[in-house]
Amino acid sequence: MTGVVIIGAGQAGYQCVESLRLEGYEGLITLVGEESHLPYQRPPLSKDYLLGKTDGERILYRPREFYEQSPVTLKLATRALSINQQEKTVQCDGDHALAYDALILATGARVRKLELPGAALDGICYLRTLDDVADIGKRLEAAQSVIVIGAGFIGLEFASVARKLGKKVTVLEAMERVMARVVEPELSQFFTNLHHSHGVEIITGAQVGEIVGQGGQLSGVKTTDGLLLKADLVVVGIGVLPNLELAQEAGLSCANGIIVNEFGQTSNADIYACGDCASYEHPFAGAPVRLESVQNAGDQARSVAAKITGKDKSYIAVPWFWSDQYDVKLQMTGLTIGCDSHVVRGDLQSGHFSLWHYKRNQLRAIEAISAPRDYVVGRMLLEKKISPTKQQASNADFNLKPLLKQPSRSSSGKLHSLYKWIFRL
Repeated sequence: MTGVVIIGAGQAGYQCVESLRLEGYEGLITLVGEESHLPYQRPPLSKDYLLGKTDGERILYRPREFYEQSPVTLKLATRALSINQQEKTVQCDGDHALAYDALILATGARVRKLELPGAALDGICYLRTLDDVADIGKRLEAAQSVIVIGAGFIGLEFASVARKLGKKVTVLEAMERVMARVVEPELSQFFTNLHHSHGVEIITGAQVGEIVGQGGQLSGVKTTDGLLLKADLVVVGIGVLPNLELAQEAGLSCANGIIVNEFGQTSNADIYACGDCASYEHPFAGAPVRLESVQNAGDQARSVAAKITGKDKSYIAVPWFWSDQYDVKLQMTGLTIGCDSHVVRGDLQSGHFSLWHYKRNQLRAIEAISAPRDYVVGRMLLEKKISPTKQQASNADFNLKPLLKQPSRSSSGKLHSLYKWIFRL
């Protein structure tokens, strides 16, 4: 028996292992990961791990015994080099090849790195892996002035941690507002005010031109308009790139991700992809998207495992995301892609409110700020394909929960037709 080979030991890779066993798969499973660590949770890295509230053992999805009992062959600190589709093998470093019946690419994504003078100076860090964060944690102990390049989720989450640790923090963002690619202007302003209230300086429209330093060690950051900011530590969070090279070199179809169908199958039906590296025409987008989230990785992996074990379980889950900054929790569900309007539920000034996004008067997404009830009810409405009116959603006194008693429209449709009502043109 050759079994299933999984390339990538992150969230998606781990979930494939667990789901294959839950689906009754009894064959061999081989999990290949470039890191030396067992699969672990990434979200705590930029928050609780840096604050010392958790450690490397507690962020593991499962202890080593889980893989031994499954059983699963672990090949950690191992890199997959090439795929031979005809022979159904994966060549790994160390001159050994792994044969497969089904191959799962859960290769994830890597950080986008700075490409400018001084980018190789010591003291410039990226936050993606457990080793990255362990290094940043040590450097934070000695650092006094920290510059964060990039005001996305990772950058702002790290900024909040650094401030909690008493560091002077400056955030540089190339766009005109924070988190501009993922949230509405109201939320950008809210989080800008939040960080300002905690003593973080945020400079938007800031193009970094050079990292300056002496003797191989950074001393500051210079913007293209001549502003020079001193720093002991620079943490870069300017996005990620999907790890497509293995798939591309094997001749699989790719476009900002490894292209898969609703079951996670690539252009080769025996090869699957899931997680941050996979591009899929998600029913909540109405277009090909590559989602970078724990939810996406887990749910897509479950669909892949089901298909391998002879069951067709389409990936049609409602997407959700979150970000913790200081004592504020941002929770998002659905996708705002293609939305043409939104309403606010609650009081923006109170710090407890939500934005409800619509396309042609049909609910498509909710963004909730420290409003867990809005988030939970909104997500359930999306799952049941029930769309409150804008007037209902914007009225904080209107109880949305009774709307959930309406008959669900999700039981009879299949695959993409399940949510087509949301995106009809």
